[in-house]
Amino acid sequence: MSKLKVSAFSISLDGYGAAPDQSLENPFGVGGMVLPAWMFSTRVMREKIMHQEGGETGIDNGFAERSFENIGANILGRNMFSPLRGPWLNDDWKGWWGPNPPYHTPVFVLTHHPRAPLEMEGGTVFHFVTGGIHEALERARAAAQGKDIRLGGGTATVRQYLQAQLVDEMHVAVSPVVLGKGEALFAGLDLPQLGYHVSQRVAGEKATHFVVTRA
Repeated sequence: MSKLKVSAFSISLDGYGAAPDQSLENPFGVGGMVLPAWMFSTRVMREKIMHQEGGETGIDNGFAERSFENIGANILGRNMFSPLRGPWLNDDWKGWWGPNPPYHTPVFVLTHHPRAPLEMEGGTVFHFVTGGIHEALERARAAAQGKDIRLGGGTATVRQYLQAQLVDEMHVAVSPVVLGKGEALFAGLDLPQLGYHVSQRVAGEKATHFVVTRA
């Protein structure tokens, strides 16, 4: 059976998965781009996201590579797809990534507002789900055809799936920065009570990597 995985999810040392005030200019919030900075120099991210050659091939790159392995579908919160709020005014916004997003699978976007599916280059199709986290997971499992499902965030979406004990494995990359405020990933969550424990810890070149699994 496919697993629901959170992979390469970046947080600050004080536990924030995003800074405040997300916008078109600041997709991770104001000052939040320091969180995923560990990935930018890796070979896999330069290849898949920036469409450039070269890059580092160490521990950080290894964890970034793992985040793409055996993925048959993706789930995103609306804020991971768009900085816009409220009803969709039109279909002009097609994501942060240009015409060929890095997913190459069906992607199920949680939203309160209906929108027709959006087909992009490279096999990515965005489906907009208004029925909540369980409906999105059910549809993603069907689409994944036995492969794993990546839960891409944002922070609030990951928290909902953790609280519902639906995440099977979570890789968190702790960047050596403090934000002081923003969206806290673990605040109010009793992870041991929910059945989660740390199964791996590895120090990378620019982040420390933790794998959390559910018994």
